[in-house]
Order: sequence, then structure tokens, then C-alpha cells
Amino acid sequence: MLGVDDQSILLDFEEAERCNPSPCKVIGNRVIYSSRKLGIPKVHGRPILSDFGEARFSSQVGTQWEDVQPLIYRAPEVLLRMPWNEKIDIWNLGVLAWDLFEQGHLFYARDPEKNSSDTHHLAEMIAVLGPPPKDILQKTDYGTKFFDINGNWKGAAEIPPISLEKLEGNLQGLHQDLFLCFIRKMLQWRPEDRASAKELLSDPWLKSP
Repeated sequence: MLGVDDQSILLDFEEAERCNPSPCKVIGNRVIYSSRKLGIPKVHGRPILSDFGEARFSSQVGTQWEDVQPLIYRAPEVLLRMPWNEKIDIWNLGVLAWDLFEQGHLFYARDPEKNSSDTHHLAEMIAVLGPPPKDILQKTDYGTKFFDINGNWKGAAEIPPISLEKLEGNLQGLHQDLFLCFIRKMLQWRPEDRASAKELLSDPWLKSP
């Protein structure tokens, strides 16, 4: 999320609310207002941390019915309703690093009607990572919604014809190879296969000129 340095859109928002107040309703001692769109800033502010509503204390262990993480950054074990640990943060970092470097999302997690969809999200993951290992699917009953007993994709959503190589558009040759290797160290189906933060700090791509 980016901060707002363009104060004009905030002033316009305030003036629109003053001249034409948003509809509201009162329930008990609460007043609920309908949403009003905010204009698009001409200049973006500095990046800031956000989505603390999805944060969890490190001592917490995820449960099979709890969704965490912003939608497009959810790790496979979250989508498949498996127990999760701090390795979901490494997955987050990999997707976020891609989005920032490529200036576009790696995953969209939307169906053709633009509704959020775990099925389409998993299909995108399969396109980028290949099919999940069978031992992953054996750890979750929820996986049978998407995969058959042999671990094959049931095809509820088409696997898009994409790959990291096809999507990466800023680098060539060795620099691209190093970058994709860096991303793949974080984007792994198995949480235990993902690199640690300490290991990533020593990655050749980060140290390359």
C-alpha cells in the first residue's frame, strides 16, 4: 500500500461528502456509511506497511479453517487449509518481490467474473510451479476439492499457459536466471523447501551488480 501525498484528492473527497453526504444507517449506537470512491492520486506517496488485520503473533499456529494473508499473497498451505507456520511469510516475500520488481501481480486469484477464487489461484500456482507433490495433498482433506486421488488437477479452472520465464520482462541472460532462482527459493509448495530469511540475504542475485 502507498501513502497519499497528493492532498487534492483528500480535499475533493471532503468537499464531495460535505455537499452530498453518503447515505447511512444507524444500528444501535453505530452509524454505518456507504462507501465513497477516492480519486486516483497524481503522485504516489512512499510505500507503507499495511494489512496488519491479517497479521498473527509468531507463537500462533494456524488451523485448518483459518484464512490468513492478503488474498493474492496466500501460500499454498493456506489455500489448502493446512497448518501453517512462519514459512508463509517467505512465500509472501517471494510474491511481493516479484510484484514490486515486475510492477505487476504474479497471481490474481480471480475467476472470469472477477470474483476471488481459490481454484483459479491454485491453477496459477500450478502453471508457475508445476503440480504439487503428492505428500502435500496427503496432508489435507480439502485438497480433494481440487485434485483427484492421484494428485491430478480436476480441471475446475483452466491452468493458464504461463511460466516465470514467460512473465519476466525486465532481465536477460544470467541476470534473469539469477532472479528467477531467487524467486523460486521462496515459491515452493512445501514450506520446508523454502529458503530462510538468512539464506536469502546471501543469495547471488541480491549480491550481483
